[in-house]
Amino acid sequence: MQRSAVMKIQSVSLVGVQVVCIVYILLSGFWLASPTWVWLELVGVALGAWAIATMKLRHLNAFPEPRRDARMVTAGPYRWIRHPMYSGALVMTLALVIDQPTLARGIAWLILLADLLVKLHYEETLMSRRFPEYVAYRKRTKRLIPLVY
Repeated sequence: MQRSAVMKIQSVSLVGVQVVCIVYILLSGFWLASPTWVWLELVGVALGAWAIATMKLRHLNAFPEPRRDARMVTAGPYRWIRHPMYSGALVMTLALVIDQPTLARGIAWLILLADLLVKLHYEETLMSRRFPEYVAYRKRTKRLIPLVY
């Protein structure tokens, strides 16, 4: 099997797992957390929206491979973390899982976390190959949580 075919299968698999986990969490409970946790859900949504607005919707790509017209974005939330859309999705879904906890939802969230960690590692490898300045960017920013990780 050609390298590009293997990469495509890996990419589609990572996005597929991500989508299944998020959809399961959304469909297995209410989409809006209770007043106790809705603030956390809204933080996740806002972070994701800020990242998309900074990147520009036309450049949005669910797959880890950089598009042909890709550009490296270091403004907005990308100034502090390299994967703000992943962070936003994790925070938003975590709020929903905490608000209406079940074993299945917790497992789905942990699978989502593991999937996104694998996906971001793969994406960072590809970004480093495509953009030589990405190596320096990685040294000055965190992956998902500002000042922590």
